[in-house]
Amino acid sequence: MAEFLTDITTLRERARAEIDKGPVTDAYGADLDRVIQVCNEALATELVCVLRYKRHYYTATGIHAEPVAKEFLEHAADEQDHADRLAERIVQLGGEPDFDPKGLATRSHTEYDASLDLVEMIKEDLVAERIAIASYTEIAQWLGDGDPTTRRLFEYLLANEEEHADDLRSLLERLPSELKGPDSSGVL
Repeated sequence: MAEFLTDITTLRERARAEIDKGPVTDAYGADLDRVIQVCNEALATELVCVLRYKRHYYTATGIHAEPVAKEFLEHAADEQDHADRLAERIVQLGGEPDFDPKGLATRSHTEYDASLDLVEMIKEDLVAERIAIASYTEIAQWLGDGDPTTRRLFEYLLANEEEHADDLRSLLERLPSELKGPDSSGVL
């Protein structure tokens, strides 16, 4: 077990000596540059998700579209919140959030989708949520105790993405089988 720093004077001196580093102290145990890079990739992922959900919200049509579109809009708002939280954390860590649209799709873990078929929209959004879940699980595990604050952020995002995936799966299950095509099980 690691010994706790009992020399309060040393603790105070360190805090004053590197005041420009904000919340990042000597106790920070992760690769700071890599954490900022990973957060920027997650930021790109969330921004692409906002755009995909907004596209699906505005283009969803058909008799079953209204409740599905409502879900798309709710998810878009959640994804925007995720992007804002990530950008804030990047700044706290002394980095710059990368909102540059050039290369956004290549930095993102998920893909943009322009489907016009309601079932395909739901499936593509569910695939994207599953990618985010896998990615954020790996990131949270990688961060471990090296950066507990960023790890908790990813755990929060992960829980929310799991809720989204469950919502989308439920939407697929509730749609009439004739909308789902030859394989009406709703299984991807």
